[in-house]
Amino acid sequence: MKTRNFKWLIGSLMVATLLSSCNLGATPVPTVDVGAIQTQAFSAVMTQAAAAFTPTSMPTSTPEATATLAVPPTFAPVGGGSVTNTPFAFNTPLPGLTPQATSLVPTVAGAVATITTKNGCTDGAFMNESAPFDGQELAMNEYYEKHFVIMNTGSCPWDEGFAFVFQPGYSTEGFKGYDILLRKEEDFTKTGEVLDFVIKLKATTVPGTHIGAWKMRDDGGNYFGPMVFVKYVVQTRASRDATAVAATEAAK
Repeated sequence: MKTRNFKWLIGSLMVATLLSSCNLGATPVPTVDVGAIQTQAFSAVMTQAAAAFTPTSMPTSTPEATATLAVPPTFAPVGGGSVTNTPFAFNTPLPGLTPQATSLVPTVAGAVATITTKNGCTDGAFMNESAPFDGQELAMNEYYEKHFVIMNTGSCPWDEGFAFVFQPGYSTEGFKGYDILLRKEEDFTKTGEVLDFVIKLKATTVPGTHIGAWKMRDDGGNYFGPMVFVKYVVQTRASRDATAVAATEAAK
């Protein structure tokens, strides 16, 4: 029994020796590193995911456009003409208008004046006049009648104490004038009504141009309304004779 077991052992050793001799010279099987395998697998997955993913570029921030004011429309001027815009003029008299003189009363050398001044609630406006008109020729000592029609443009009536007053300071030296006082109720003038002042005078004997001035005055002594004038011319005897001869010759 021992002999059989020994033979079996000898036989097993011989088989193992033979098998070992068959693997001589072969490359030994490397030891498997589980961690390395996992790292390679993870890297492969990430590579595939990166290849499949196409990044989308972010939109570039574009600055907003600068606001530009639109050019205002151009309108044709009323009545036609150029479309050139002209700046408004300040403190410049308008064409055709003459600025009012600093003095409220013109000089004696001027023609008939209708400059109006207001005093509180009293005011007046020149409306009309009669002959002799400015520059009209009158004979020496010729009687004449001059009418001045003035309207009450204020808010107060003209009643007792109001007057149409001669102004010697604005008349030709030596001109003889007088005042017209409002005494009668029929002469009282309400707002919007007119009053006819009649001056009855005689022409002077002095040759030349003669001017007489009048202005309204209220019951408080304050002047208002227009200053009006009578202006006539008296010729010398020689001038009158020459004018008469010229007229006779022209009539032939």
